[in-house]
Amino acid sequence: MLKKKLNKKHILLTGGHAGSTAYALIRQIKVQNKPWELSWIGPKKAMEGRNTGFLEQDIFPGLGIDSYTIDSGRIQRKFSRWTIPSILKIPKGFLQAIYLVRRIKPDLILSFGGFSAFPVVVASWLYKIPVLVHEQTACAGRANIYSAFFAKKILVSRDSSKKYFPKNKIILTGNPIEPEILKIKFKPKISDPPVIFVTGGHTGSVILNDSIEKILKELLKSNYVIHQTGDLQYKKFSELRGKLAESLQNRYLVYATIKPVHWPNILERADILISRAGANIVSQVLVIKRPAIFIPLPFAYLNEQNANALFAKDFGIAEIIDQEDLTENILLTKINKITRSWENIVRKVKEKKSPDENSSFYVVDMVDKLLH
Repeated sequence: MLKKKLNKKHILLTGGHAGSTAYALIRQIKVQNKPWELSWIGPKKAMEGRNTGFLEQDIFPGLGIDSYTIDSGRIQRKFSRWTIPSILKIPKGFLQAIYLVRRIKPDLILSFGGFSAFPVVVASWLYKIPVLVHEQTACAGRANIYSAFFAKKILVSRDSSKKYFPKNKIILTGNPIEPEILKIKFKPKISDPPVIFVTGGHTGSVILNDSIEKILKELLKSNYVIHQTGDLQYKKFSELRGKLAESLQNRYLVYATIKPVHWPNILERADILISRAGANIVSQVLVIKRPAIFIPLPFAYLNEQNANALFAKDFGIAEIIDQEDLTENILLTKINKITRSWENIVRKVKEKKSPDENSSFYVVDMVDKLLH
């Protein structure tokens, strides 16, 4: 077993698609100078059949956090050639989780959900290590629903999530936002020209990228575009940029991924965001109060991305395009509509308080309480 450093309390973080949430919490822990040792267990691959990892595998070791992976399988929502191999990995993932938890010997587990987190939660319960679960979405992830039985407390980000969990375990905390994003100042006027930030998450979104490709030249006539494509299509869009006229090249920045240290700077520059509707990007939009167009992932569990997007729409800061309705003309129309009414949109939400502004403090405080 690993020896604890100077008898520090050891927190084991785990998650399947929650690197951004974990990173925000880690940043808050560092800001508050908590004397905790941190480790992370996540999945080996982001997608079955693709050799794509997670951003946390690259960044967490640089933060002094021991990072481990398990080759955990999952039950896919759509049958594919990878469905059976993925299911067969499930026992292997549990055995790896049991081994790692025994080796790390943490004082507390903080799980953010996802297919690789559930084996870690079960292994921790077997070793009688307290488990804290955090649910980021406006619904509930399958792994977190299964983990509820093993958890001491379940931290939820939205009231709408409460119905999925035992009432006596629920605490409403919001979704952690990193301190650097919380410092982004309110922007009363749109840039000239406007800056559009397109992101499909760390792995990118082929459907979103393809829609942007069809209207890219039109967008660049009157906007700057910052485009995070994901690794899979980065080469394609990088080459596309090289074929543009020089005047348009200067208005188009392409990234495969964006490191967390640079993410707040991109958000601060952005006037309009175009994105999937993952819980973290939605929470960030609510905090920085930049208008957004969300295209929810249609096959997410319990249609959670649609629920996230609706929360932002009700807040007054977002438009939604269903994936089945997404065309280049509809997307361009939405962008132009937001551009024309941008200052009116942000004026109406200026005094609204995001439910996530103090979330990082609340979650760190709950961890502290369970450690003592």
